[in-house]
Amino acid sequence: MPSKHVRVLDSLAEIPPQDWNRLAGDSPFLSHAFLHALHETGCASASTGWAPAYITQWEGATLTGAMPLYLKTHSYGEYVFDWSWAEAYQQHGLSYYPKLLCAVPFTPATGPRLLAPTAAGRRSLLDAAFELAANSEASSLHILFPPPEQAEELKARGLMLRSSVQFHWANPGFRDFDDYLATMSHDKRKKIKQERRRVREAGIQFRWLSGDEATEADWDFFTRCYNRTYRQHHSTPYLSRAFFGRLAEQMPANVLLVVGEREGKPIACAMNIHNGHTLYGRYWGAIEFYSGLHFETCYYQAIEFCIARGIAMFEGGAQGEHKLARGLLPTRTLSAHWLAHPQFATAVKRFLERESRGIGGYLDELNEHSPFKTSTGEPPLEL
Repeated sequence: MPSKHVRVLDSLAEIPPQDWNRLAGDSPFLSHAFLHALHETGCASASTGWAPAYITQWEGATLTGAMPLYLKTHSYGEYVFDWSWAEAYQQHGLSYYPKLLCAVPFTPATGPRLLAPTAAGRRSLLDAAFELAANSEASSLHILFPPPEQAEELKARGLMLRSSVQFHWANPGFRDFDDYLATMSHDKRKKIKQERRRVREAGIQFRWLSGDEATEADWDFFTRCYNRTYRQHHSTPYLSRAFFGRLAEQMPANVLLVVGEREGKPIACAMNIHNGHTLYGRYWGAIEFYSGLHFETCYYQAIEFCIARGIAMFEGGAQGEHKLARGLLPTRTLSAHWLAHPQFATAVKRFLERESRGIGGYLDELNEHSPFKTSTGEPPLEL
């Protein structure tokens, strides 16, 4: 029988892409190409505080399980905020960093995190993660955006679950954008039509480009927009032009660039990632301001693309209550947490219990403001 063993890797270079992708499934963010591009271009590396420590399981030379794990020295780029936990550690003279993080860097998208086909294999991966936490003197283990079924497995192993809220759009099979608008309340339908009309009247038109259709100039322009958005928010961009180039080269069919142009000149751009069933909104930017341009570039063009391609779900990314009025509904997402220090673990557990009640109330409040018609219906008022 082939020997079973565990290896911790700081690179995916020695794993054949097809072997890794067999475990990762159809998630574009978990693909060998996406993760390896993050590492190889230096976006997620030890020098940026994301030291890869991938746990891999083997039977002889066959990869049977994996866990995308990082030894973190900060909490940037995670979209599940634990800065207050780190501050509490510091106030008590303890070190919160390094910590172990199982996630896709800079990507708040739900997907499998324990990449093994059996429950036993997933338990074994988690055992190895606990052992690594002890050996590396990590304060904690955090698993971000697991699917609900894996979250329950993690809870059964003693990890504490935490909820957050994203906004997602669902496509039951709309024929076109007007068919979608017909499901919305009159006020919301009117507002969206007005926003789209302003963009058209400004003379702005859009192109959809896959990774291999986009030119070097298109990618240069997108990078310019991406960097400008971060500067406007007084932040440092996480990703680089080299990374975007790797995506275009190695994952062209998963990339959608939405380019907005006026008088033949590009003025706005959004990058999305997709597979056969989900479109993930990721980054956007513009070099000129026009009313409604952000919503058109980031949301309405994405929804049109989903309808045209029969894509069932559009995940608009983290945060943003303004997405609700555009038809993206609140959705609960999960993370799982384990802290080595027993007193701090108890304090965090109490905090999460209070926070969870608040999240429940927040979801109820958001759902009361749904942009869609009520069950009693209303007359179809056309503008």
